[in-house]
Formats: sequence, structure tokens, C-alpha cells
Amino acid sequence: MTELVDTFGRAHRDLRISLTDRCSLRCTYCMPAEGVPWLPGPTLLSTEEIERITRVAVGLGVTEVRLTGGEPLLRPDVVDVVRRIAALEGRDGPVEVSLTTNALRLPALAGPLRDAGLARVNVSLDTLDRERFATLTRRDRLPDTLAGIAAADAVGMAPIKINAVAMRDVNDDEVVALTRFAVDRGYEMRFIEQMPLDAGHTWDRTAMVTQAEILERLRGAFTLTEVPGRGSAPAERWYVDGGPATVGVIASVTAPFCGACDRVRLTADGQLRSCLFARTETDLRTLLREGADDDALAEAFRTTLAGKKAGHGIDDPGFLQPDRPMSAIGG
Repeated sequence: MTELVDTFGRAHRDLRISLTDRCSLRCTYCMPAEGVPWLPGPTLLSTEEIERITRVAVGLGVTEVRLTGGEPLLRPDVVDVVRRIAALEGRDGPVEVSLTTNALRLPALAGPLRDAGLARVNVSLDTLDRERFATLTRRDRLPDTLAGIAAADAVGMAPIKINAVAMRDVNDDEVVALTRFAVDRGYEMRFIEQMPLDAGHTWDRTAMVTQAEILERLRGAFTLTEVPGRGSAPAERWYVDGGPATVGVIASVTAPFCGACDRVRLTADGQLRSCLFARTETDLRTLLREGADDDALAEAFRTTLAGKKAGHGIDDPGFLQPDRPMSAIGG
């Protein structure tokens, strides 16, 4: 029985670890074009520190680790990080290691990552139009992203999930095209409602593309049948034209799934967060560097989860966007 149970009875088995706050793209909904204050190098967790924290978490019942960023593939020793984590044994067997990426470095790293134990990747791809991609990301790198996805596919990573943030008058007209792209290649398309996690704090709910709008567009082109048994997964999924292909929507804002949340997050500088939108953090880095033993680290996990709220509170009148942007928290 897992020991990472919060006061609402939610068992936490999914640890999201940010490997860096840096990114090779500058997506408009995530980061400003320039002037990003990067975390100082000495504050970042070492590979050994990441491994130790993860081992403690696995001992507390964590079964899946997702590596995020920024862009996690920018970390020079990312393959070693994957190898060390994939070697950890939990109560039910080896830890499953996955990674969220913009795929730019996957042509070179897909094979080594697979050999190190990486099970699957989620790739961020908001548009199939090269000019639009360059505008959205401030980098002309669409061919590189597509090559990275193909490289992951070629080495047998599955399922490959394609994530797109749906944005009004930006890419919402590509919902069907992106889904066809994924379905035709055996990937799983997932659309994400834009959340208040941008560095500029310019998010506006009234301008957000909702799950209902996404599904309306999809149903104009496909027959959708709900996939049963969502569990703790963030995406609600539908079979496309009878399956087996599926499309998912992560409706964090209009249809929050906080009641089944099983995720806890570790930032690149060693801060433990119970929620993407948490206003407080637990400093594991200082504990580690001051000589804390594993029992103390485990207690820090339990204390963090004991303070987890019932929901993210986006609809609460007093909601405040986290000080850290998504690139510094890690998805």
C-alpha cells in the first residue's frame, strides 16, 4: 500500500521531474522571447541527487517517472538520468520512465534513450504549418520536430503521444489536421486547454479554447466514442471512427480531474510541489545538501502531500497564478 496518500485519499504514484528550466524553443504561451532568468547552475540537482530522491519516492509507492523541463533533452547527461531511474525497482517491478519533449534532439538521442530504458515520449507539436510553427515557437524548427517524432517511432517507443495546446485564432483551425496526422501514423493526439502558467501572466480564460469546442470540431470530421476507464490519467479519451486510434483532451480548466490526481512534481532546483498550481514548495535540495537521511526525505514527501488541496482553484475568486512559469515548474 502506498504511503503517499493525501488527506483526500488520493494515492500518488506518478513523479514528474524537471531536468532543466532551459528550452530550445520560445513558445509564446510559455516563455518570453528573451530575458528569461535561468536557474543558476549550482542550484540544479545533480544526477546523483535526482536518483536518490527518486529512489525514496519509489520506496513510497511511485511507479512512474516523467522527465520534463523546459526541454529535458538539453540536459547533457539525460541518457544517464534515464538509465539510473529505469534501473530502480518498485514494489510492483521496474519504474516506467517517460519523457516530454519538443523532439528536436530525438534524432540523435532516441536510440540511446530507448537502450537506457525510456519507455515512451510525449511530443509537443502545436501546428503542422512551418510558418505558424516559427511564429509560435520563435524558431523555424518544424522539420526537426517531425524528424524527432519519426526517430522515436523508428526505435519502437510506443505509444507516442502528440500534445497540442489549443489556442483561439492561432491553431484551433488545425484540430482535425493534427488528429489525422497522428491517427495516420499510429500516434495518440492530445489537445490541452491553455492554462494560466505563462511567464507573462497574460492568460485569459474568456479567450481559451475549451474542451467542448475541441470536441465539436473533431465530431465534424470523426465519429468519437468515449474510452472507458480513465482512472487517474489527465486526458479524457475517445476512439476515433471506432478505434483503435484515440484522441484525448486534457481539460484542466473546464473539466478538472483533480479528484483523481496521482502526481507530485520535482523542479530542476529540487523543490517538491504537490500541484502545478501550488503556491508553496518543499526544499528537498537543501535537505539533501545538509545531510538528511532517506527517512527525512520521505517525511518531506508526506508533509508536502498532506498539504495538497482538493483542487487547483483556477475558478476560485482568490486564485493566484504561480510565480514560476511552466518552464520552471516542469509539466
